[in-house]
Amino acid sequence: MGRHAAAVLVDGIVGVMCNGHAGENYLTTREEKRRVTRAVVDAIGKRAIVVCGINAEGSLEAAEHARDAEADGADAVMIFAPNAWALGQDETMALRHHRMIVEATRLPLMLFQASVGSGRMAYSPEILAQLLALPRVVGIKEGSWEVNAYERTLRIAKRVAPTVAVMGSGDEHLFTSFMIGSEGSVVSLAAVIPEAIVALDRAVKAGDVARARALHEKIHPLANLIYGVPPGARATARLKACLQMLGRFTSDAVRPPFAPIDAAERARIEPTLRAAMTSV
Repeated sequence: MGRHAAAVLVDGIVGVMCNGHAGENYLTTREEKRRVTRAVVDAIGKRAIVVCGINAEGSLEAAEHARDAEADGADAVMIFAPNAWALGQDETMALRHHRMIVEATRLPLMLFQASVGSGRMAYSPEILAQLLALPRVVGIKEGSWEVNAYERTLRIAKRVAPTVAVMGSGDEHLFTSFMIGSEGSVVSLAAVIPEAIVALDRAVKAGDVARARALHEKIHPLANLIYGVPPGARATARLKACLQMLGRFTSDAVRPPFAPIDAAERARIEPTLRAAMTSV
């Protein structure tokens, strides 16, 4: 894990998020999360930012995990909505959940705006505005996976909390998000093809739309094979397979009830991955 985190730190990558959705944070134990955080902090903590994802169904447990992250050396925490919220939450639950984590730690906090297809895990504009106004919120990983919803989040943030960094993370539409406006990105593809993601961000910022579109043409097919093929929950297995293909992981094992991808899917992904690697 530490070696992988270090390998991601190409020029232009300023930090790593561990214990995110792509890192199976909903399938790992509290102690396993701590081991991951420590490994990443030990490997890169002196030269890059380490953000630790907090994903627990209960607010008390989430607060404990945030305290763990602080004790283990993380620089910030990212708060994920509990999965049960997909079935519904009232207008007070998200604010109470986040406030308990704010009170549990002194670390900066990052929010996570979930996909438009995730039910009530995706915050309404009213709830999002309240969360953005909480103390020590420094950024939001914008995972709406829909361009209009992304721009709505960006506009709310600039109105309510203009110093909060809004970071596009919809892998298939990074180009669009960057063009609309994004202060960097927290995106799982950067763990696989970091050079291409950095190059896309730099091309957009430089106004080189032709180069940005060319990079997008290489990134977009890979992103769709990982995230765009149902079921989306198989993305982690596909990402691990990519990392094994690149020799960064020795195994593509995933936690049950999931299983590694089959040979046919590997055969579809590998040439697209190799093409994306040559895009920079």
